[in-house]
Amino acid sequence: MRLRLFAPAVAAVGFAAFALVGQPEPGAAGRMTAAAKAFLAALPPEQQKKANLGFGDKARLAWFFTPQQDKERKPTRVGARLEEMAPAQKAAALELLKSGLSAEGFKQATTIMSLEGILLDLEGPKGAMVRNPGWYFVTVFGEPSNTGAWGWRFEGHHMSVNYTLDKGAVVSATPLMFGANPAEVKAGERKGLRTLPGIEDHARALIKSLTPDQDKVAKQPTPKGNTGVEIKENSPTADVGPPVGLAADKFTPAQRKTLDALLKEYADRMPADLAAAELDRAAKTAPGQLVFAYTGSPEVGQPYTYRVYAPEFVVEFLNVQADSAKNPANHIHSAWRRLPGDFAAK
Repeated sequence: MRLRLFAPAVAAVGFAAFALVGQPEPGAAGRMTAAAKAFLAALPPEQQKKANLGFGDKARLAWFFTPQQDKERKPTRVGARLEEMAPAQKAAALELLKSGLSAEGFKQATTIMSLEGILLDLEGPKGAMVRNPGWYFVTVFGEPSNTGAWGWRFEGHHMSVNYTLDKGAVVSATPLMFGANPAEVKAGERKGLRTLPGIEDHARALIKSLTPDQDKVAKQPTPKGNTGVEIKENSPTADVGPPVGLAADKFTPAQRKTLDALLKEYADRMPADLAAAELDRAAKTAPGQLVFAYTGSPEVGQPYTYRVYAPEFVVEFLNVQADSAKNPANHIHSAWRRLPGDFAAK
């Protein structure tokens, strides 16, 4: 197997009343603003036109984590593409991504990008989808500042990082989506690599800990053919419907600890100050309003999904597809979404 590692270089909407971070410095909001300005300044005019769209542009709410290409196998995402950037420009793009993620989140993100090389090895250059670690796109919406509203996105296959800021504060960190194909590399030089292990390990432990009576409530019917359960992209709303499943007030203390560890795996993709705010929000959710549901089987190689519902957020996860080497249930999607909507839209 050839190894293609991704090598990182050194309509306006109303806003919800809350802000994840109140001060622009030295938190994530300030770092994002500085990084976005530096990224745009590094680009020549023709690339700036691709990378910098208006805050009211409809593309700001049109996010995708699936491959996006036309019949000629050309990309259809908006933004400036990594493979078209000079080294210094690519470094600036990655600094922007780093400003919106924790150190572990950034490691996961760059690993996700590198998996495109494995998919190219498995599927070949004539596969239905273009597999290219350079097919990740960066877009800044509006003018980065500490006074007005603006946002940014870093996106490609199996990753969509979206931030909305206003008056020097982060007002939305969602949708934040990470996926991996393969979830576990089964062969080759990187055999054993798991890009997102915690979101599976904690969930499987929680499911296996359920008593028969708890399981009757938590386990939901599996849609026929594993269809009908998916993370809704290209939409500012998750549209998950009312919560179904087992409320956390029915958990044992050990089970609640496992659920908290699962939520922490998702929140810890974000910078520390934003993660702390989200975890505080989860901790303050009444146990009767924090609901866990799953479908399928937690056994390795078996398809399954889960959701964690709360009044203000939802966590979604799916592992129902085979990977590109035909290993069953080895292709995962996961997302943290805000309710009632992402992008701080009312």
